[in-house]
Amino acid sequence: MNRQKKLKIVKSKRISQEIVLTIKNPCAKLTHVFQRKKMDNKEDNMKKAISVLLAMGLTVSMVAGCGSDKGAASNADQTTGNQTAATETGADNAQAEAGEGISASDIKVGVIYIGDENEGYTAAHMAGVDEMAENLGLSDDQIIEKTLIPEDESAYDAAVDLADQGCNIIFATSFGHESYVIQAAGEYPDIQFCHATGYQAASSGLSNMHNYFDSIYEARYVSGVVAGMKLNEMIENGDITAEEAKIGYVGAFPYAEVISGFTSFYLGARSVCESATMEVQYTNSWADMAGEAEVASQLIANGCVLISQHADTTGAPTACETAKVPCVGYNVDMTSVAPDAALTSPTNNWGVYYTHAVQCVLDGTPIETDWCQGFAEDAVRITPVNEAVAAEGTDAKVEEVEAALKDGSLHVFDTTTFTVDGGKTLEDAIAEGGDYAKYADYVSDGYYHESELASAPSFDIIIDGITSKTNK
Repeated sequence: MNRQKKLKIVKSKRISQEIVLTIKNPCAKLTHVFQRKKMDNKEDNMKKAISVLLAMGLTVSMVAGCGSDKGAASNADQTTGNQTAATETGADNAQAEAGEGISASDIKVGVIYIGDENEGYTAAHMAGVDEMAENLGLSDDQIIEKTLIPEDESAYDAAVDLADQGCNIIFATSFGHESYVIQAAGEYPDIQFCHATGYQAASSGLSNMHNYFDSIYEARYVSGVVAGMKLNEMIENGDITAEEAKIGYVGAFPYAEVISGFTSFYLGARSVCESATMEVQYTNSWADMAGEAEVASQLIANGCVLISQHADTTGAPTACETAKVPCVGYNVDMTSVAPDAALTSPTNNWGVYYTHAVQCVLDGTPIETDWCQGFAEDAVRITPVNEAVAAEGTDAKVEEVEAALKDGSLHVFDTTTFTVDGGKTLEDAIAEGGDYAKYADYVSDGYYHESELASAPSFDIIIDGITSKTNK
C-alpha cells in the first residue's frame, strides 16, 4: 500500500528502560500486519575487538531513538560491570557466523515498528525498508510489517510471530524492544535479529543478534552550519546583535542521543557564528505536538532567535512559522508546515543499513554486531535547504562541510572546538579525574569518538555555551 507521510505526527508509546528490563506487564497488543507496496528507493568493516569490551560502557541510559522516559543518569557509570559481561562474551561473537545464503525470491523480511507512517521516526524507517525492497527487488509478499508495537511483551510476541511466518531476518526499531528481541533471538538461532538504537547485542552472546544506528550527529552538525549561516545573516542585517545570537532547542529527554544531537548541532552553528549560545528545554516526550509548540514558544519568549528540535512532530516548526522565527526540524522536511521559517532538517537514511543487512543474509555473509555509518556512506542527510529562508551561500557551505565529514578531515566532536566545566578542555577534565574520567576511552587524536566503540550514541556532556532545563 502507498505510504502517505502525514505531517501531523501521533504520539508514540515509549516506556522507560528500567521498566522494560524489569517488568513484564503486557499491554493491549496493537498489531497491524500488512503487506507492502515497494516505493522509491556498505558494508562496514567489523568494529574493533575493543568495541565488544566497551559496547556496554556508555550506552545504558543514553540511547533514545525511541527510548525510556527516565532522566539520564551518567552513562559511563555502568561501564565497569558491563565491560565484564562483554568481555566474557568474547570477540568471537563480534560478528554473526556466515550462513548458507538464500535466493532473493525465497527471503522473507519482518519489521517491528513502535509507531506507524504518521510518526516521523517510524516513517523514516519505513522509507528505509521501502528503499531496501526496491534495491533488492523484493516483492510485496516478502515483507511483513507490524506497526504500533509497544515496548513490552508485545515486542516478543511480534518477533515470534514473524519468525513463525518464516522471516529470515527481523528488524525492531525502538529502544525498549531490545530485551524482548534478544529473548526471541535466543529461541530462533537460525534467524537474524537486528535492533535499532540498542546496545546489548555484543554482550548477549548471540551470533544472530545485532545493533544498528547511524551517525545522525553528522547531519545535525551540518544543519547547525545552516543555522549558523542564518544567524550571521541576521546579525549582518541588523536584526539581532552578535550577543543576541541565541538558539533554542526542543529536546525530548536528557539522554545521550539527544545530548549528542544538540551538541553537534550547536558546534555546527558556532563553527560559523562564534557568538552563538543555546538554551535547551526538554518535553519529556518523543512526540507531543502541543508540548513541543509550547516549549518552542517559551524559548522564543526567552530570547531565542532560532529554534531546532529533537522531537518527532511539527509542533515546534508550526510555532516558529507563527512567530516568524527560523527553525531546523528533524526527520522530515518541515517546509510544508513552515514555508517561511524552516531552513532544513537532519534526516536518517535507514535504507543503507536495511539493504546491507538483507544483502548479507542473501549472500550468507556475517552481519556486524554493531553498525553505524554517516555521510560517507549516505546513511544520513539533510533535507533540501529552503532557499526562501536560508542565508545566501548556504548550499556551497553545506557542500564544503559534508565533503570534510566524508573524507575525515572534520570531526564533529573536535575537542579544540569546545570546553567543559567553565573553560577546561575535555582532555584536561578527564586528566583531573572525577566525573569526566569515565570518558577517557572515548577521547583520542583530539576528538571524542562518537558511536565508534559501539553503534549507539554515548556523548552526554553538557559543554560550555549550552544551558538545559527539564520541564515537568
